[in-house]
Amino acid sequence: MISNQILQNTIDGLKGITRNDLCIIDIEGSVLASTFPGADKYIGAALTFVDSPADSQVVQGCQFFKVFDEHQLEYILLACGEADDVYMIGKIATFQIQNLLVAYKERFDKDNFIKNLLLDNLLLVDIYNRAKKLRIDINVPRAVYIIETNREKEGNELEKVRSIFHGKNRDFVTAVDERNIIVVRELAEGEGYEQLEATAQVIRGLFTGSGNKEVHIAYGTIVKEIKEVSRSYKEARMALDVGKIFFAEKDIVAYSTLGIGRLIYQLPIPLCKMFIKEIFGGKSPDDFDEETLVTINKFFENNLNVSETSRQLYIHRNTLVYRLDKLQKSTGLDLRVFEDAITFKIALMVVKYMKYMETLDY
Repeated sequence: MISNQILQNTIDGLKGITRNDLCIIDIEGSVLASTFPGADKYIGAALTFVDSPADSQVVQGCQFFKVFDEHQLEYILLACGEADDVYMIGKIATFQIQNLLVAYKERFDKDNFIKNLLLDNLLLVDIYNRAKKLRIDINVPRAVYIIETNREKEGNELEKVRSIFHGKNRDFVTAVDERNIIVVRELAEGEGYEQLEATAQVIRGLFTGSGNKEVHIAYGTIVKEIKEVSRSYKEARMALDVGKIFFAEKDIVAYSTLGIGRLIYQLPIPLCKMFIKEIFGGKSPDDFDEETLVTINKFFENNLNVSETSRQLYIHRNTLVYRLDKLQKSTGLDLRVFEDAITFKIALMVVKYMKYMETLDY
């Protein structure tokens, strides 16, 4: 449960304070950490000590101790030195490692609980019972972030994100798959979406200049009960996908800002195809030439203003009118009419959605 590196760092620190050498051996006979070379010579004695009824004894000039995790033997700790207080040093080291076992086990249990909570793998009664057992508040506001990264290239993204929330026991950072890091953030009184956005910006800053340019962050709405955390997670998941379709230029997308994209994303593909066929007949917006597409997009950017659009395109007003007339003849939609413009805009978004879903099928 505890990594060998953590064990090594712990006994290195204790040696620095006590000036006594320490070693940790597991019950299978493997040296996990040691502050001195040649620790292998104690393996046989350690395995014999495993079967001993004593909790501590002197063997080969070292004090041996048993380290338990809820009455189950986990490690054998050796304290070696000539000081009179080597026994006390060994007991302190044993106490420290046992506390580490408790802390890491609690963290593992909480991590496992949060994962199952996000994935809706728990009954309502289990949610409340386990939250109470793990000392997790039930009725506090929370929101869920999803951070999608190229974890196969970096490998330390999870620890990067955890560093932001270091020391904040009420926030949870975990991963449900190889690409996505999940943060369940608890909000203090008076905090809202402004603080959620600020936290997202801080997370994004972790990856600025790291070479990992494909970082996408999405977050759901604020929920007030722990049983609703899975809803915020689903919202963040939808925001991540919708953001890629309709807000490709954004690294951070909030579920509450998805607008009509949220509705389009939930449409069945057959219905989308029927709608596009109604609007464009046998054609597709992909069939429009580059000039037409640029004109359409610029016209929408300028809120259907002919004069401003022609100015920004560096073309005469009559030229723009000609292009819009030409588009009306081919589609039956006049973008200068608000209702037709709305229909056309939605159709373009539907096409984007269909193309994105096609990429997921491959």
